[in-house]
Amino acid sequence: MTVHGEREILPSATKADAAKALQRFTTGYNKAYTKSDPAAMSAVETGPLHALTLPGVRAQRETRPKGWPDYPALRLKDAEFTIPKQKGWPRFFLADAASNRDDNRWLVLFTRNGSTEPWKAAYLAVVAENQVPEFRTDQGGWAEPVGGGAGLPIAPNRLSRAYAEYLRTGEGEFADGALTSVLRAQRQRTAKTLRYWTEYIDQPVGPPQYAPVALRTADGGALAFFAAHHAEKRTMAPGYKVGEIDNSTANTLMKGKPEKWLSLAKISESVVRIPKNGPVEFLNRLEGLTAAKGG
Repeated sequence: MTVHGEREILPSATKADAAKALQRFTTGYNKAYTKSDPAAMSAVETGPLHALTLPGVRAQRETRPKGWPDYPALRLKDAEFTIPKQKGWPRFFLADAASNRDDNRWLVLFTRNGSTEPWKAAYLAVVAENQVPEFRTDQGGWAEPVGGGAGLPIAPNRLSRAYAEYLRTGEGEFADGALTSVLRAQRQRTAKTLRYWTEYIDQPVGPPQYAPVALRTADGGALAFFAAHHAEKRTMAPGYKVGEIDNSTANTLMKGKPEKWLSLAKISESVVRIPKNGPVEFLNRLEGLTAAKGG
């Protein structure tokens, strides 16, 4: 009997396949840094995580062309897998593992667009153990993906646009914290100083490259992953210059010579908790450079 995965609601992966995908990711991640090999990173990552990490590996290739043999290898252990039942493609699952970096948990969200494709990591979040929620599962232990509004104060597919709008206006369903109200206050302080002024532009992203992903939590809320684009341009006041940039990725990506102004493009990928009622709470946000230009 043939089972059509594009029409039937089935588990997105087996736990054995999920474990293999996590091991494959770890191996590729370590190879990318020890060998300064962007291709190794591209083989195991996709989406916003790939857009965030690839420029750094390319910059490392410029500064360490023979690799980084002493790079402290990442090890992930004690993994738990949250695997939803899904219909059609793309599909995903979540790996929650301890690392040799610190006492936090690494949440790695894997996705693929078809049965013949390898699983690749699309999102990565590092969170405290007590921040990992309990997920709603059925009798078979399979999780529930969340799409559309799904009875939540904000739909996962609206998070990117809502966050970009919040950073611009301060309005939206987001709890106060380091990545919301505090970040806005920091930007306001650097918007105009005696030496320079800074312009910020935040833009939403979406499918197919940056599709948000969410899982239903046991309390009826959701854990959601999403991405956004950010840009900032710093213009120096008369008599001042940008100066030396102490960032190897920025220097590798740089177009032009930054003297009077510097423009940086970035991508962020975040994991948030969406409660049934109340504001969205950020658990982790990673940000990386994707382009740099000066003049």
